[in-house]
Amino acid sequence: MIFIDSNIPMYLICAPHPHKSEAQLLLERLIVSGQRLVTDAEVLQEIVHRYAAVGKREAIQPAFQLLLDVVDEVFAIEKADVLRAGEIVQNRALLSARDSVHVAVMERHGIRSILSFDGDFDRWPGLKRIHTI
Repeated sequence: MIFIDSNIPMYLICAPHPHKSEAQLLLERLIVSGQRLVTDAEVLQEIVHRYAAVGKREAIQPAFQLLLDVVDEVFAIEKADVLRAGEIVQNRALLSARDSVHVAVMERHGIRSILSFDGDFDRWPGLKRIHTI
């Protein structure tokens, strides 16, 4: 299983960006190879938050649609995930609160790989970040 981070659909629907074509190629390769792709509800919330904050509300639905079209499942955020995120965020890796929630969800589901351009995930032991072609 590979977790899809919020920056992937956001790069794919945005204006030209250095990560746009790379995100598309990486995602296509994972799909063609038959990888099970997943995300969590916090990723959807991040998309809402970011596009509302920058005044691009019209981008929310296209980003949602793109993400939901490629993932096999969207995991719920459970109480145990938030409690674990509270532990993770206090770790020396110094992940953000949102990244800590993702790591907690990935731990609960046994996911060790994430498709993301967020280098902060490199600081979490045992987690493999997919970010280059």
